[in-house]
Amino acid sequence: MLEHIDYILLCFSTLFTLVNPIGIAPIFLTLTERFPEKHQKSIAKKGIITGFVVLVVFAYLGRYIFAMYSISIDAFRIMGGIIFFRSGLKMLDSITPRTRTTPSETEESLEHEDIAISPIGIPIVTGPGAITAAMILAGQANSLTEQFILLLAILIVLLLTLIIFLASPKIFKKLGQSGSRLIQKLMGIILMVIAVQFVIDGISNVYIDLIKNI
Repeated sequence: MLEHIDYILLCFSTLFTLVNPIGIAPIFLTLTERFPEKHQKSIAKKGIITGFVVLVVFAYLGRYIFAMYSISIDAFRIMGGIIFFRSGLKMLDSITPRTRTTPSETEESLEHEDIAISPIGIPIVTGPGAITAAMILAGQANSLTEQFILLLAILIVLLLTLIIFLASPKIFKKLGQSGSRLIQKLMGIILMVIAVQFVIDGISNVYIDLIKNI
C-alpha cells in the first residue's frame, strides 16, 4: 500500500478540495432550514448517497456516457452553473420562513421540492469539478488497487461531508435568526458568483475549441 501513497493523497486532497464540505455546509443549511431536524437529516443522507452514486458512476463510466451522447464536460459545467444561479437567486430573494409547519405542509413541501437529489446531491455536493476530477483520477488508476483507493477516497470524503452537514444545524441555531438571514444572503451571492464563473469557464472552453477547429 505504501507504493500507492502518492495516489492516495492525490485522490483524497483533490476530492476533498473540490467537494469542499466546509464551504457547502452553509448552502445545505440555508436550503434545508425550513424543514424539521428529522427531515434535514434525511435530506443530508439522501443527498450524500446521490453524490456517491453520481461520483462512482462518472468515475468509472463517465467517459463512455459522455461519448455516447456527445456531451462535453463544459456542457455539464454550464448546466451546473445555471442550476447554481437559480438556487442562489432563491436564497437571495427568500423571506424569513414560518417558525412552525404542520406535518401535512412539510410532507407537501418535500413532495413538491425534493432538494436532496437536486440541487444538494448534484450539483452542490458533486458539481462539475468533482465529477471531472473523479473521471481524471479514474483514468490515472493503473491497477485494481488504485481503483479501490479511488472508491474509498470518494466514500471517506462524502462521509466527512455528511458529518459536517448533520452538525451544521446546531451551529445555525447559535447564530440566531438575524445571523442566519445574513449568512443566507451572503451564500446566495457567493453561489451566484460561482454559477456565473462556471458558465463563463464552460463557454470560454467551448469558444477556444471552436477557434482551434477553424
